[in-house]
Amino acid sequence: MDNRRDVASRIRSLREDNDYTIEEMAEATGRSAQEYVARESGDMDLTFTFVYKCAKKLGVDVVELLTGESPRLRRYEIVRNGEGLPLERHTDFHYLHKAPHFKNRLGETFLVEVPYQPESQHEPIHLSYHEGQEMDYVLKGHLRFRFEGDRIEEVGPGDTLFYDSGRGHGMIAIGGEDAQILAVVFDPQREEIM
Repeated sequence: MDNRRDVASRIRSLREDNDYTIEEMAEATGRSAQEYVARESGDMDLTFTFVYKCAKKLGVDVVELLTGESPRLRRYEIVRNGEGLPLERHTDFHYLHKAPHFKNRLGETFLVEVPYQPESQHEPIHLSYHEGQEMDYVLKGHLRFRFEGDRIEEVGPGDTLFYDSGRGHGMIAIGGEDAQILAVVFDPQREEIM
């Protein structure tokens, strides 16, 4: 991903071009106005969920906010092993967008590296929220998945999680090793922003 200040600047420019107030964007992203300003100024980390919600409100593809370029491919896209659009997100997860140049995607596909962190093993798992549904296929390692309140599941290679991503969800790597998943995020209102 570009420097976070570049991404934040694109968000601010599009917000101003669309005559959206800070309060409208804060509401659309589920943040307080103060936190929204900190993210839009580049002073605070930009999570993928935050950028995704901004893109939806601003009517652009998320890749346009992340790179400054619009996806152009319409028929197919091949992304080779180890390639893709890298994204950094909270909790040190590493994302590789696996179809960044395909226009009018019905979902966002990521290869996600989930690092094992000993300090997170006895803390509550952070929950994320975004409209739609998500499918996570475990490629390697083991994960502890938290859904909403206290629903906890442990999954490993070959297991699939499919869930309503508008509800609280989060995961950590367990078992002393990093994990890797293929994640596909589906937005039921995707056609509205394309």
